Amino acid sequence: MATVLLIGTLDTKGPETAYLRDKVLEFGCNALVLDSGILGEAVGIEADINRREVAAVAGFTIDQLREAGTRGKAVEEMLKGVRTLTLQLYEQGRIHGVVSLGGAEGAVLAASAMKVLPMGFPKLIVSPIASGHRKFGPLIGTRDTLVMHSVVDILGLNPISRTIYDNAAAAISGMAMAFEKKGITTARTRKAIAATMLGNTTRPLIHIRPKIEDSGYDLVIFHANGVGGPAMEELIAQGYFDAVLDYTLSEVAGHIAGGFHNGGSARLDAAAQAGIPQVIVPGCLDFIVFGAKEEVPEKFHGRPQYYHNPEFTLVRLTPEEQLHAARFVVEKLNKARGTVSVVVPLGGGSVMDKQGGAFWDADLNQQVRDIFKNGLRKDIRYVEHAGHINDDAFAEFAYSELMSVLGEKEAASGD
Repeated sequence: MATVLLIGTLDTKGPETAYLRDKVLEFGCNALVLDSGILGEAVGIEADINRREVAAVAGFTIDQLREAGTRGKAVEEMLKGVRTLTLQLYEQGRIHGVVSLGGAEGAVLAASAMKVLPMGFPKLIVSPIASGHRKFGPLIGTRDTLVMHSVVDILGLNPISRTIYDNAAAAISGMAMAFEKKGITTARTRKAIAATMLGNTTRPLIHIRPKIEDSGYDLVIFHANGVGGPAMEELIAQGYFDAVLDYTLSEVAGHIAGGFHNGGSARLDAAAQAGIPQVIVPGCLDFIVFGAKEEVPEKFHGRPQYYHNPEFTLVRLTPEEQLHAARFVVEKLNKARGTVSVVVPLGGGSVMDKQGGAFWDADLNQQVRDIFKNGLRKDIRYVEHAGHINDDAFAEFAYSELMSVLGEKEAASGD
């Protein structure tokens, strides 16, 4: 029978966690309760794994954590125990799903455990902070965690909260039972290529995806929104991909200049270290992303902007920022252990980067190209194409370059 792990701060969420546990049992699963609370004692429920056991795994007594000086320090240490125990339960095959009811503290504690569980393992957080303008990074990271807004705060049982908890129990129970039967289904049956895309570059990847798949590869596309790129990097490091078509570098621009799509300083590292073939298209290296027009920070006012949709505004990088971003890419690619090819569209690298477009700057584009041409290692192939990044002809050119790079790899390995 499938078993669901329930993680909760039982001093403040005991009765609610007990209700959720009972519903999980009603839906036909076993339940295992882990107490992640620190300050008080469990109320209305007895944990299968109590807070003293959790603290001990973290290397402390619960009293030591209560006297840690700050709440943040206590939570920081406690989450280590929660994470370790959850991972052990998964590795021992004792759990088939994990769920948590939590406010800010409880959700963060549970999320710390869910982030170390593999993709495909059922994970669900129910929290009032999963709403409004809250960022989901602290809850999800790069994992496939399901987040449900609790609508009301998690204190007491009432018709609204019971409805939410009933749905949460049904969701995690169904996922856990399915997981018990099938396990993780991400095992590959074909070779796979990772790619990056935004709305700015959707059309060309749609165009070449059938060609890539007809060539015997799965094309796995990541949204280059500050999370997709890092998620791709993690999977590359885990050996999931045979090559990368990095068509959209907006996360590099975000790392250099700000905005929502910051892929971090490790962007472009994994493929370089893994030595797998890379085809790099420096697309979307000219803008950063913010929310609605009125939400663009004042320091970016006066720059060229593009109204992408009611929720997102694109802001042009300064020449200094874009040149910095280009040098960042060159530095990363020069460390690559595998074959690398850089393919540059002379007609522009984003929807607005074209003649007459809001972000077009021919002189700056030439300076960026000069950084690539003069800065890349001599064994890194650099090629240009007259088209725009979204032209079918350019997309097919990039596809041909990808197939050429893959052919070189196969010839070298004797495949």
